[in-house]
Amino acid sequence: MRETLTPIPLADIEAARARLQGIALRTPLVRFGLPDDSPQILLKLENLQPIGSFKLRGAANAMAVAGAAALSNGVYTASAGNMAQGLAWGARQIGVRCRVIVPETVPQTKVAAIERLSGEVIRVPFEAWWQTMLDHHYPGIEGLFIHPFADAAVMAGNGTIGLEILEDAPDVEAILVPYGGGGLSCGIASAVRASRPDVRVYAAEVETSAPFTAALAHGTPVNISSTPSFVDGIGGKTVFAEIWPLAKELLAGSLVASVAEVAAAVRLLVERNRVVAEGAGAAPVAAALNRTIDAKTIVCVISGGNIDSDTLAAILHGEIPFKEH
Repeated sequence: MRETLTPIPLADIEAARARLQGIALRTPLVRFGLPDDSPQILLKLENLQPIGSFKLRGAANAMAVAGAAALSNGVYTASAGNMAQGLAWGARQIGVRCRVIVPETVPQTKVAAIERLSGEVIRVPFEAWWQTMLDHHYPGIEGLFIHPFADAAVMAGNGTIGLEILEDAPDVEAILVPYGGGGLSCGIASAVRASRPDVRVYAAEVETSAPFTAALAHGTPVNISSTPSFVDGIGGKTVFAEIWPLAKELLAGSLVASVAEVAAAVRLLVERNRVVAEGAGAAPVAAALNRTIDAKTIVCVISGGNIDSDTLAAILHGEIPFKEH
């Protein structure tokens, strides 16, 4: 039986920060909007990492924790996007083989991004890809499997974001984090609860695929139907059973935005801050702008900026409908 995930100890997150020195950037925290806006919204710009995503932190820390002997046959993961690039980037830095299990429907642009970092792409049916994440294993592949979110070392790396937020915004009252598999939000919330238990960490989801919201409503993970959209870095058909107890304990709730609100947030980030965010990265801003949060200072984690250029152009030209602000 797989070991139950628990909140990541602060000591492990601090150790991850030391390992990531010189690998992951300490990303800036900048103000969104005008000085007199209320509440104050701050942006944690993980889109500025070398791969354009926070995933570098967790992938690099997990490889460092595993050590050279465990990595001798290479590493692999199941991912259609940012974790694939994070692991491939880290593997190339230390000279080991990296393979990535992706669903056969993955866009060629994402495949090309993985291959540019020397990752080897293995396309499989969606159900086989999903099962790989459930099993933490894919038959016939040697090497160390690093889970994209349900891994303590990955979450410890993600937790370093929480440490930086608390240091750079000591007056923060709420932190909004995109919810994909839960590894980012639970990593950040582990750091926050250990240091500042008064600060609330919320999941940010999109209404077309909000499994954590559904789990909260039912008191347990349930299967949901998802509608594809350009917001493809978060959501899924359910909350993983091994993540659910941790997310339920650490997160204050879920804030759900519409696809139109996320599109508006993408556009506003470009117009106001010259920040390019993918749909998942803009979801916290959409939630902060359209949902009432009892907080004077809110930090939105801009988890990544790997948006397809045609999609970004369509949003900026109004071809993808958005809600005006």
